[in-house]
Amino acid sequence: MLSYQHAFHAGNLADLQKHALLAMMLEYLIRKDKPVSYIETHSGRGLYNLSSVEATKTGEAAQGISRVEGMKWFSDDHPLAQAIAAIRDVHGAQSYPGSPLIARHILRKTDTLHLTELHPQEYAALRDVTGRGAKLYRQDGLELAMALTPPTPRRGLMLIDPSWEVKTDYTDVPKLISQVARKWNVGIIALWYPILASKAQLPMVMRLRAEHPDALIHEVHFPPAREGHGMIGSGMFILNPPWGIEGEAQRLSKLFATL
Repeated sequence: MLSYQHAFHAGNLADLQKHALLAMMLEYLIRKDKPVSYIETHSGRGLYNLSSVEATKTGEAAQGISRVEGMKWFSDDHPLAQAIAAIRDVHGAQSYPGSPLIARHILRKTDTLHLTELHPQEYAALRDVTGRGAKLYRQDGLELAMALTPPTPRRGLMLIDPSWEVKTDYTDVPKLISQVARKWNVGIIALWYPILASKAQLPMVMRLRAEHPDALIHEVHFPPAREGHGMIGSGMFILNPPWGIEGEAQRLSKLFATL
């Protein structure tokens, strides 16, 4: 569980699907002059260097953000593009924000951010880049999700984004979502999951679909990052999807289909 480090994968095609949908949902939430709670169960380090040894070793960023920026997937006024531009203004052109910094950029001072990360080095890096203005927790993210819900304020979003290295995640996460939804029925609950050549995710997705028929499930497919790589796509499950997010999902589907 503590071996995963997202620096090897930051800015890949899966990140782009997840972060585009996340940014659009957060932008929707701040349209009303009411405070928002944002909860993230697996935050990572928050900021990544796409020229690092880790990023260049896998080449996933080159196939992801570096490629699609040249293809103009995101207009300048897209909330993800704006977040990336703002982070690069501060940290340099090879920077890429993880979801904590995307959320911090979009949300306001009146909103509350709860960021969880168990890995000690990743937690320390996250603490350094977020500074004040976010509540950080070094503990199990799924346990904290239960402890924090329902949050105050009640309007808000929870992002669940585990590494999926722990096989029990495929059964524990759907159980958690049902429990959180009962406690926080107005919250947007977003889950990212990999689409694997082994199809290990299928029973979980079928269970989520059966238990939450009104949720949005968006999946995209793309070529494996390298020979033998098991991830061939990316999925987002969104409970209580905000208005307009389905249109962004359809737009992304068309873009991914061109790869």
